[in-house]
Amino acid sequence: MGVSGAMQRSVYVAVTCCLALFGVACSSDRESSAGSAALNSIDPAAFQTAIEDAAKKLGVPGAVVLLRTPQGEFEAIVGTTQLGEQVPPTTDTHFRIASNTKTMTAALIVLLAQDGKLKFDDPVSAYVPDVPNGTNITIADLLKMRSGLYGYTNAPELAEVMDADPAKAWTPQEVLAFAFERPPNFAPDADYEYSNTNYALLGLVAEKVGERPLRDQIQDRLYTPLGLQQTSIPAVGDTSMPQPYSHGYMYGGSTYALLDVPYPPEIEAAAKAGTLQPIDYTNQNASYATAAGGAISTAGNLAMWIKALASGDVFDADYRQQWLDSVQLEDPEKPEGQSYGYGITYQRFAPNASMYYHGGELPGFNSFMGYDRDNDVTLVIWTNLTLSPEGKTTAQGLLPVALNEIYAGLALEGP
Repeated sequence: MGVSGAMQRSVYVAVTCCLALFGVACSSDRESSAGSAALNSIDPAAFQTAIEDAAKKLGVPGAVVLLRTPQGEFEAIVGTTQLGEQVPPTTDTHFRIASNTKTMTAALIVLLAQDGKLKFDDPVSAYVPDVPNGTNITIADLLKMRSGLYGYTNAPELAEVMDADPAKAWTPQEVLAFAFERPPNFAPDADYEYSNTNYALLGLVAEKVGERPLRDQIQDRLYTPLGLQQTSIPAVGDTSMPQPYSHGYMYGGSTYALLDVPYPPEIEAAAKAGTLQPIDYTNQNASYATAAGGAISTAGNLAMWIKALASGDVFDADYRQQWLDSVQLEDPEKPEGQSYGYGITYQRFAPNASMYYHGGELPGFNSFMGYDRDNDVTLVIWTNLTLSPEGKTTAQGLLPVALNEIYAGLALEGP
């Protein structure tokens, strides 16, 4: 899932550092290029080699990097979708996208607001009962990770149950109970903290307002109109993956992804030596993450989605602007840092170059998707190993390598 929990850390730890460096590296280059971001001329062979070398260092079984620029489309394909087999992934290979799902849940909420069925300043208590501070937490607070509610994926007992019963089907109410039995971390809108609790609640809000299951609404309002035929949210009891799909792997139990717990030295050493094999988490039931991270997609579909979303093709003109303007600095003391808005992260790294992006991490998979509106650059990365033996998020480990290939003047440190 990724930061303070698997669905969050993916982008919010690795990419923070990466894009901070990116901003410094790009700014001087931008000043020398008359205010337009300098894109490299992509060499497909060099692109493949750079990604392949980095993936090897991270120890990932398989990876896909899909890049679209004004020059065309470029793919870097690495490894296999299943250990012990030689089945290379493609841009049509299905994988669990984890927290990238949040962009979809948020988009549905914005569409429901566009319909006049809710307002961003409505209290969550108007739709979901018994939420701590629910009368003071707004829909906008949930969307922007500013509710202060404890993140349910931080509860150790969740990971324990998931490992004991990987096929267990979860309801939003069950996972929210882990959060509600603990005190909030801060008052509503007093701070920013990534919490999957926010999006589990937004899923319930969408079902209350839209009067239909979340997966059906997202299918009808997003996937079908945009032609995302390879994207779906599984039914609660469905642990299968659509064909073709990649298996997803991770060393050790779910705790290492959900709680950001570092690997102990013995696991790291055994994984590096090859004496410890990663666990296959492909069919772990993702219903614990549904609105916050339960979707399945492909690199090709995610590239279509993030471009459509960031280009403004999903909403009308008014709500498109509200979505764009929703981003708010995560740390006010870092004005050059990243901002989080209605289900999206934003960062400007040069005068005319910025990216709207998100990432996803859960046991088995790690991913990133981003779109640079200024330069029409779409980037999607996914891997089928959550964490490297050193405990690095793997798709995020490939991100600086990809950015070095895309933008001139960068020398970001890879894995």
